Amino acid sequence: MPAARRPSMAAALAGAALWWLASTAAAAPAPAEPVPIGQALPDVTMSGLNGADRPLSSFRGRRLIINVWASWCGPCRAEAASLERFAWSSAGAKYTVIGVSTDDYRDAAQRWLKQSNATLSHFIDRALVLENLLGASRIPLTVLVDEQGRVVARVQGAREWDAAPLRELIEREYAAFVSPGRAR
Repeated sequence: MPAARRPSMAAALAGAALWWLASTAAAAPAPAEPVPIGQALPDVTMSGLNGADRPLSSFRGRRLIINVWASWCGPCRAEAASLERFAWSSAGAKYTVIGVSTDDYRDAAQRWLKQSNATLSHFIDRALVLENLLGASRIPLTVLVDEQGRVVARVQGAREWDAAPLRELIEREYAAFVSPGRAR
């Protein structure tokens, strides 16, 4: 190929590469943003790990605590028993506590649930829909949701959920959310 033609060939290749990048970037769906505090979570069907599939809306009318976890996550595993104890305590009786696994493999999540003797309802989110909607860029994440499906608060990191300070935190977050003039 003559030397005079090389720059135009390189320009053509560069132009084609830019066109391809622009067209694939525009076609790719934008990642879902976390639902802001005070806004309702959209209805999505959750795939059951230790029970039936359920739409998120089936929990409307109850205060919901959603814990986002993975079987490979040490802090997630460490807090699991305290969530179980909280859910079955008198303090936890007014809430519904569920877990959402972000594991890539259903069998890994199910093995952990069996090993931990989990009794709460757990779901898997392999498509990362709930992970994105809940704002779980890091796990564990626990999201408090009110009776209308609105996000009340997000609590990042592992906690001892059955300890008095955490029970009080949950009560404060819900009380602050519903107090006149203080809804977020």
